[in-house]
Amino acid sequence: MNIFTKDNIIMNQTFSDKEEAINAAGRILADRGYVQPEYIESMQKREKVISTYVGNKIAIPHGINGSESQIMESGISLLQVPQGVSFGKGKTAYIVIGIAGKNNTHMSILTQLSEIVCDVENVDKLIQAKDEQEILDIIGIK
Repeated sequence: MNIFTKDNIIMNQTFSDKEEAINAAGRILADRGYVQPEYIESMQKREKVISTYVGNKIAIPHGINGSESQIMESGISLLQVPQGVSFGKGKTAYIVIGIAGKNNTHMSILTQLSEIVCDVENVDKLIQAKDEQEILDIIGIK
């Protein structure tokens, strides 16, 4: 199973709050068979412990320690949120990337993602992308 495909991307989303955005990112992972539905709750718990907003208009929600048993395959989901969603004061995410890493691969996935999203130009391209293929081309993880 590929970690990141067109089916894992939802364009032009609007969310009333970060909980709704995290649920949507987690639902993609669950619906595509990467995680058990309970993993979404562990993503919400992680957000309560420490914000998954990483800066540069990006949030990367993922599960808490101990949620590894809920991950069936490593996967990434991506939500494009052109109007943004608040992850706290001064923390507006326009791209929400859900991750689940099987067998401790989440750090490797985070490292690959951070190299891409630390470049403001890449983030702006993700926000302005017109279709899923543009996003796949920028992220480059399969």
